[in-house]
Formats: sequence, structure tokens, C-alpha cells
Amino acid sequence: MQARETAWLDDSQVANFKAQGAIHIKGLFGDWLEPLARGIARNEREPSKFGGNSITEPGAGRFFDDYCNWRRIPEYRDFVEASPAAAIVAQATGSRRVRIFHEHLLIKEPGTSKRTPWHQDQPYYNVHGKQTASLWLSLDPVSRDCCPEFIAGSHAWGRLYYPRLFKSDTNYDYSGPGYETVPDIEADRGAYDILSWDLEPGDALLFSYMTLHGAQPNLSATRRRGFSTRWLGDDATYAVRPGVTSPPYHDIGLADGDPLPEDLFPVVFSR
Repeated sequence: MQARETAWLDDSQVANFKAQGAIHIKGLFGDWLEPLARGIARNEREPSKFGGNSITEPGAGRFFDDYCNWRRIPEYRDFVEASPAAAIVAQATGSRRVRIFHEHLLIKEPGTSKRTPWHQDQPYYNVHGKQTASLWLSLDPVSRDCCPEFIAGSHAWGRLYYPRLFKSDTNYDYSGPGYETVPDIEADRGAYDILSWDLEPGDALLFSYMTLHGAQPNLSATRRRGFSTRWLGDDATYAVRPGVTSPPYHDIGLADGDPLPEDLFPVVFSR
């Protein structure tokens, strides 16, 4: 478990994370590119039961994703336990302890015409809390027109949007009050403050679970490998959702608001 106090972010980055819900972190993870590339290659050879291509249309490219493999792929585990990711989340969210929720690999091959639908992460998850964050690490050069995009300030709107199936862009079958359909952002992009950046390998994007985000197609000649780790801060508790969740932690015997078990979600950083 990490306990080193290092200021990985400057004050303006912390302030921007709190105000915008997403920031660009340049060049901190260059030393992790080679080991993560080895882990990703193994993940593609040996996907879990969750892994697969989110594109079903012939000729539309390949959008592979998989998650919850950090315990079985050594390079992933090393990143979770030894990289500065957890400490960065602690600094950005103000948490004294940070736990790993899971990791998520997302690969868009060159010529993939499908965009990633606009969505929030939190409604997919059995998690309440504002001190939560995902860190999306780029292993390839990514131009702004292929970079994940974020609606600045949307983490503070106080709304929960239906999670969406990546394969069909349809809402999850959530029965119950409190969820809205994601607005048609593509129909009126100018109405929103959309954040995106040109990325180099080793750059990362840090964003709140509540921030609306998506991504354009990858029409470039370069793969877009994103390795995302999802983190839990001090105020994270169990959330009962009105349907199946992703990852499928909807049947672990907890009530809404219960503490999250540390055997499933261990502490990685503590001040």
C-alpha cells in the first residue's frame, strides 16, 4: 500500500478537476508504457468473460474492451499497486484513503467508425460518492478529434443518466425513478463546453465518475489504446441500482449505503 505524500498535481490542476470534472495530465506515466503494453497484449490474447468487440457491423472496425483483470495480469496489478495513480486521485478528490474499484481496457483500432456514446460512469456502478475518479492512460498518440471528450462541469449537475450499451447505444433496462436519458449532445455540440486534448503516450485524463463523456470514431492510422483505472475515495459506499450493473457487483449481499468491502476493493493509498 502506498503512503508517500507527493504533490503530483499542481493547485490549478486540482482546482480544474473540482470545477470541470476532467483534466489532462501530461507525461507522468511514460515508465509504465512498456509493461502495460505487455499486459494489454496478454489481455487481448486471453480475454475475460467480459471481453469482446463492441462493434457488430461488418467493416466498421474493432472496439475491444475488457475489465476486472487487474488481479490476474501482473502488469496491471503492478500499475494499480505501484504507480502514482491512486495518490493522484487522493490529491484530486481530497481523500485520505483511495481504493481500486476496477480497471478497464478500451482499444479502438484504426478506421473504427463507431463513436463511444455519451455517458456517465457512476450509473453503471454500484457506487455512491463524489470522491470517485477514473484515470484514462493513453498508450498511443491520440489527436483531439479522437480523444475522449468531456462536458465541463457536468459532474455537478446533480443528474443521473441511464447507462448505455456500447454495442447498441441504447439505455440499460433500469426500472425505477431518478434516471434520465442522456441529452442529444451531438445535435447541439455548441451548447456545451466540450473538453478534449491532443495526447502523447504516457499522458492521462482524470475525470469524475459523474462527468458526461464520450469519444469520436478513430479514423486515424493509429490504434487508440486506453487503460483506465477506476478509484474510490473516502465517501464511496454501496449503491443499489434498479438493474444489472457493469461490472456486475449487483449481487454481493449489500444494502444501499453500506461500506464497500475491502477484500473486493482494497486500499492502495493511505495518507
